[in-house]
Amino acid sequence: MAAANPIRNKQLIYEIAGYLKKQNERDYILFMLGIYSGLRISDILKLKVSDVRECDYFIVTEQKTGNIRKIIINPELQQEIEKYIKGMEDEDCLIRSREKYNRPISRQRVNQILEEVGDKYKVRLSAHSLRKTFGYHFYVQYGERHALPVLMKIYGHSREMHTLLYIGVEQEYMDKILKKFRF
Repeated sequence: MAAANPIRNKQLIYEIAGYLKKQNERDYILFMLGIYSGLRISDILKLKVSDVRECDYFIVTEQKTGNIRKIIINPELQQEIEKYIKGMEDEDCLIRSREKYNRPISRQRVNQILEEVGDKYKVRLSAHSLRKTFGYHFYVQYGERHALPVLMKIYGHSREMHTLLYIGVEQEYMDKILKKFRF
């Protein structure tokens, strides 16, 4: 499998979100949580309804690092989540499998869903694309000076270049710096 890339085009993000919302509300919520939180898919899949019900934020202990993160929920996303979980029990998995009682879908299923969507829109998508999309757009929106330290903390990176490489802006960053270089 090729390296995951962020979805750089905002219009494409809106199109994919709209498509998923019409096709499958669970997949839509999964997609939106991924691009708004920057969490790894394994951490999103662990979420229960009680973690997000009537909350402005949720707290996650990251599976890979053990780090505790407090994630603010975008108000528009919160409205969508509240509609989605209406009628669900607090102990229900948020991204629930249809085959297994109260179990989340698998990471493989997430990749399959995103690959199918990617094929439709002629882009390469995987579960990791959501996390990278978050980082890329956070960086673009807030700029290198403000976004980079925050993203390094979110991702657990110790070097700026690792974060820039991860979100797919290392060449843009190097070009910007080199344009300013003078003797």
